Amino acid sequence: MGVPDQLAERMSMAEQHEYLRARFSRRTMIRGGAVTLGAVTGGAFVPGAVAQAATPTRTFASAATVDGSLVAPFGRHLAYGADARTEMTISWQVPVAVKKPFVRIGAHPWDLSRKIEAEVRPLYTPAGVGTSGDHTQYYLHAKLTHLKPGRTYYYGVGHQGFDPAEAHLAGTLGTFTTAPAHKKPFTFTAFGDQGVSYHGLANDSLILGQNPSFHLHAGDIAYADPAGAGKAADTGFDSRVWDNFLAQTESVAKSVPWMVSYGNHDMEAWYSPNGYGGEEARFTLPDNGPDKKNLPGVYSFVHGNTAIISLDPNDVSFEIPANLGISGGTQTKWFEAQLKKYRASKDIDFIVVFFHHCAYCTSTAHASEGGVRQEWVPLFEKYTVDLVINGHNHQYERTDVIKGDKVVKKLPIGETAYPETEGVVYVTAGAAGRSLYAFTAPDSYEGHLNEVDSVASFINTKDGKVNETVAWSRVRYLNYSFLRVDVEPASKGHYAKLKVSGIAETGDRIDHFTVARRAK
Repeated sequence: MGVPDQLAERMSMAEQHEYLRARFSRRTMIRGGAVTLGAVTGGAFVPGAVAQAATPTRTFASAATVDGSLVAPFGRHLAYGADARTEMTISWQVPVAVKKPFVRIGAHPWDLSRKIEAEVRPLYTPAGVGTSGDHTQYYLHAKLTHLKPGRTYYYGVGHQGFDPAEAHLAGTLGTFTTAPAHKKPFTFTAFGDQGVSYHGLANDSLILGQNPSFHLHAGDIAYADPAGAGKAADTGFDSRVWDNFLAQTESVAKSVPWMVSYGNHDMEAWYSPNGYGGEEARFTLPDNGPDKKNLPGVYSFVHGNTAIISLDPNDVSFEIPANLGISGGTQTKWFEAQLKKYRASKDIDFIVVFFHHCAYCTSTAHASEGGVRQEWVPLFEKYTVDLVINGHNHQYERTDVIKGDKVVKKLPIGETAYPETEGVVYVTAGAAGRSLYAFTAPDSYEGHLNEVDSVASFINTKDGKVNETVAWSRVRYLNYSFLRVDVEPASKGHYAKLKVSGIAETGDRIDHFTVARRAK
């Protein structure tokens, strides 16, 4: 994004942001002539100041004359609120500025009488920040509250001149279903490292066929920053990649809450000191995390008997330290408080944690993150987390049951883990669409077993890479895939189950195992 290599090597994300903001000054932007007055005043999308500083007060001449009936929304995506039973945010994009955007919602497609005004979050990127010229992207959000649990709703997004309630626009309607009020069987899916590609689209199509209640994206979402090194020297940055990504993802995300966590490719220095200002323009996530200013991708929600926690490993990453220590320890403290709360709840059986960098992986690219092992693995074990889902490494790998960095129980395909008395199972599901990495050991997956006693790998520490030979790599699959989890509640004292499956882009199952826990 335009920072000299010799500076970027030693600059944090906040320092890169300050450098870029100084370089692309107000005077420079005005000389460019292709920016709204509001965007100049606000600079770019500013988290926490959406309605004031970032909203344009005078638009391009061309945008002011566009007939709203000629502008179709795209890139619809959903997200649960902090209470998944009663809250949902509908987000979308328009190619130019529109007037009076809104959402219509109702219990039937012919009854969309409830109309909610939408919030506009324009995102300005000047020429020179990456590869594109001056441009403004327009993201819209409508947060719905006081919904009924377990209810399916119909909705349509629109603006002045484009009303989805009109008969000829009925094909633009979508649906969503809120989380249930009580324990019920459900399915969710997960992956990381998607980007825009044929494989990303193919995985989306397969995920839609699983009929998931929600989807977890474990970071490195669109790859507008293709380098992902946490350095602003990358001249390949192109914020317009997000337009393609949201259009690609819409087939699923318009009806399935698309719950994202942030990875290293999601830090974009121009928009905010933490690098997440662009994501905050595009996504509205649950607001119950410890630090919305620095860690907007940290949150939790509950669906049925399962608590889901999203973490931000950029805060603890030794490998890519651009945001190392950004929370000052508040994320880990909040995380432990969440674990303690959910373990004490009589309504929660399972805790699933997802985030980007791998706690345990043998990829030749990134392998394992020492910061995660240092900060969070002890908490996974203390509170017997049921499943940890990561991305970062572009392949599928699943561990045995681990405790204290050692295998406490081998977990062959089809077997069952009992976290209350054993340990934690980790899955790397980072083969959603980007180019694949490699293993040092041969692939070993369902129908193609090639088990080995040990695998050569490494861990990223504060002092650099440290080689290690591990015995916990149970399943390895080097091709495109995603994770499916079927949640089966049980009556008190009986075993509730997470039935976890690795699904290849071909539709073939490459792995399956069960996590069982006595229901409360």
